[in-house]
Amino acid sequence: MRRCRECGAPVSPRSCDGLFQELLALDHSRQAPWGPLHGIALASFFLQHSSRLPRAARPLYWALLHAYLRGGLATAAPMIERTRQLNSHRRGGRTPQASDYPGAPPFPDIEPPRDYGTTIADVALDGSFPAAGYEERVRSWAADTTGAWRAAI
Repeated sequence: MRRCRECGAPVSPRSCDGLFQELLALDHSRQAPWGPLHGIALASFFLQHSSRLPRAARPLYWALLHAYLRGGLATAAPMIERTRQLNSHRRGGRTPQASDYPGAPPFPDIEPPRDYGTTIADVALDGSFPAAGYEERVRSWAADTTGAWRAAI
């Protein structure tokens, strides 16, 4: 079975990129449960597929996942909104930094892990990202992403 070189997920029947595009469509609908968890899904995906993420943005996504795991969506939502505002072209498009969001452990600036307990394929289940259990699967995705980075130290 072929696997993703970055996260270890099976690439059949759909690649991580294909699943990510499907997830983005659901996220951008702004409907629960997908829309509210958009920032968490994005952070989990990009930390697992870090070749697509500027190195300077990794600590920001790290901080966001830790906020979510520490206090749930209520804690992460203000960070997500602040990131959106800072990144807006109307405000100069400044890339937010992890220091904008204190409270996370220091980011382990190492080579990214290549194997995760939960990947986008696990969150997608049958490829449709069913609403039932979605938030629990995203929480596992976030926890396993941060756990793999910590374990790689």
